[in-house]
Order: sequence, then structure tokens, then C-alpha cells
Amino acid sequence: MMLRGADPDIIRDALESGDPLPGTTGFAGELDGTLVRDVLGRVPVYVDRERDSNTPAADWAFEPTSLENPTLLPAGNALDLTIPDAEPERRWTLPDPEPETNHDAALEQLAAAIETAADDALDTDRDIAVAFSGGVDSALVAELLDAPLYVVGFPDCHDIEAARTAAEAMGRELTVVDLEPADLEGAVPDLARATGRTNAMDIQIALPLYLVGERIAADGFDALAVGQGADELFGGYEKVVRLDHRVEAETTREAVREQIATLSEQLPRDVHAIEATGLEPVAPLLHDTVVDAALRLPDELLADETERKRALRRVAADSLPEEVASREKKAVQYGSLVARELDRLARQAGYKRRIDDHVTKYVRSLLEDDPEPPTAP
Repeated sequence: MMLRGADPDIIRDALESGDPLPGTTGFAGELDGTLVRDVLGRVPVYVDRERDSNTPAADWAFEPTSLENPTLLPAGNALDLTIPDAEPERRWTLPDPEPETNHDAALEQLAAAIETAADDALDTDRDIAVAFSGGVDSALVAELLDAPLYVVGFPDCHDIEAARTAAEAMGRELTVVDLEPADLEGAVPDLARATGRTNAMDIQIALPLYLVGERIAADGFDALAVGQGADELFGGYEKVVRLDHRVEAETTREAVREQIATLSEQLPRDVHAIEATGLEPVAPLLHDTVVDAALRLPDELLADETERKRALRRVAADSLPEEVASREKKAVQYGSLVARELDRLARQAGYKRRIDDHVTKYVRSLLEDDPEPPTAP
């Protein structure tokens, strides 16, 4: 038995009952000969595309680098490892409750859920630091965990300035991790191998987590807390309001569910980036209780043309300064200037923008020992 993220008895009960949100922050691994992964895919687990039918139980791993042909076990699925050539079977499906029409009740449920998630995160001996960008997501996590704040980016970037003003408003100290281009060049090969990904977007998003994690680990912490999941759960993306060609949904609430479904592909990248620094990832806003409360929010508490993540901001306003609770932020790869500087390095190395996917090609060029590392789709 090798499980991550939850007690085995909780998972056994969830398998028997079909409960997709049994009160965890995600789980994956082998239990009684069955490989499992939670409904949101918060904990990654992989199987080999060409599993050895004589030793099927050996051909799975928590990291893509441990297998020759890794593929993610789909979120919410179970795989019987005792049967050669068995196919994954869906065991959990994301709930679809009716929206709570009483807005006050919905906000109270969300606030209680977030408190529960924070209590669970603190119910260990881990020394936790927070990846802090100055936005409402990481600020709420930082306030609830009362953990040290770290921001990473190039000098004068948006994220550092936003983090400084937010920390000042919160009366908190802030550690700034200033980057140089050489930091990116040195980190990319290790990051690509750890995540099993080389495409430009994944590397740009994961680099700030990896680089801030290196500093936090060097400072003696055990875990890195992040605000991951807030945009997906609470309507943080423009497309859930515009309902344009990027979504199939006809309502904001349906569009939010579409975004939640994308977490199973995104989170492994972030988990592996943090774990590669020796830290344990902590994502309180992805706790089952928070997910359940978010799924019950009506359109009016999610997002519209004037405000995104409305419910989260309302709850955050009870513990954060208004200017922080209401603040919009840039995506981390742009706010930290990591995307810009990685593009610059690619062009300096001869990978011009006229070359198709030039940054991805540059990333792969840095992997001299293994130019095509295992890819985890």
C-alpha cells in the first residue's frame, strides 16, 4: 500500500460510497491492489503506457520520471493492478448540486469551508511559507495560515510591487526573491525533467514556483502554500464571463465547472515543480470542503463583467484589507516577467520568434542529456 494525501480508511470508504469529496486535499496511490486518483486530480499518479503484463503493479509511479512511458491516471479513476491490461474505471464524478439561492448562506458556507481547510493545513508539524503575489488568493492563504510571505520575480516587476503593497497593508514582512536571467537558464533543465514537460507555457508557469521554492527550502521550511484553484473554483477567468469560443458552457456556473475539470492536467505540473525543491505543496483552497462550497455558488456570486471571484472576495474581506481583497492580479508568468525573460533568452540563443514555438525549442535545447524527457499529457 502506497498512498499520498489521505488516510487509507477514508479512501476505502470513498470507494465504497462513491463520495467524490470525502474531506481531503486530494489523494492518489495504491490501495489494496487498486491504483486511485481523486476526482480533481490534485495528487498526480502515472501508469506506463506499455505496462509489463507480468508485473503490472510495478508499472506505476508518483513522478513521471520514474517510468519510461508515463501517462496520468485520469482524475476520479481507479485501476485494478492485479489484472494485466486492465483499463482505468471512473469511480468518482464531480458533484453538481443545485445552487444556493440564499447568498448570505452561500457565503457563510464558503467561509466555514475555508476555515476548515486552513485548520487542516495547520494540523501538522510542517513549517510552511507562502508563495505570495499580493492577490486575494495568496493573501487569504497567508492570513489564514499566518505564514511567512515570499515573492519571486525580476526587479520592478508587477508581482513584486503588488506583493510589497499588499504585505504593507496587511502589516506583514515580505521576503523578495529577485531573479536574474541566469536563474532561469539554470533552473529550466531540472524543472523540465521533474515535471516531464517542455512546452513553453508549462515551463513559464512553473518556473516562479520552482525558484521561490528553492529559496524557501534553503531558508529551512518544509512546505510551500499556494492559492492554486481559486481562479478555477470561483470564476477568475475572463472566458467564464464572456462565454466565448473558449468554453462550451451557456452560463457562468457551467463555465466554472469546465475550468475545474482542467485542474487534473494543470496541478501535476505545479505539484512536481514544488516537490522538486524538496518542499511539500499545500493548497488550502483545493480542500474538498472548499470545492463543495464553491460548487454551490450561484452565478451572481461567481463573476460578471464588473467583478470576478466575487464570493471569495466577499469572504476574504472579513480578514484582509479591502484594497487587497478586491485587487486583480496578472498571471504569474507575466506578473513575474518570467515569460518575457525566457523569451529573451530563447532569442539570444538563436531561437527567433519567427520560428514556430521558439521558446519550447529553446527549453528542449537546454536538456543536453535528455532532449526529449518523458511527457505527461
